[in-house]
Amino acid sequence: MGTEYIKNDSYKGNNVNKSELIDAIAASADIPKAAAGRALDATLESISGALQGGDSVALVGFGTFGVKERAARTGRNPQTGQPIQIAAATLPTFKPGKALKDSVNK
Repeated sequence: MGTEYIKNDSYKGNNVNKSELIDAIAASADIPKAAAGRALDATLESISGALQGGDSVALVGFGTFGVKERAARTGRNPQTGQPIQIAAATLPTFKPGKALKDSVNK
């Protein structure tokens, strides 16, 4: 995504939703919005599928998607202070690449 995407003031609030991202992809790649939507959906499905399989996805310059195991632990109910058991979980993670960090920290 070029700087025209980053500096575009047409986005409402501080967040970009999926349809706004599809619009930006379509404009940047000069393709129809429907094709951009299918490409984004296919990308997200591919990343999700790899993570479900326990693999990581490295996009050079952008970052690495991976999975992390979180062990079961004892926590506290903030309302009552009573101890509760928190189940183990597998969490998706993202580690940004150098190029992404540099583009954000200009």
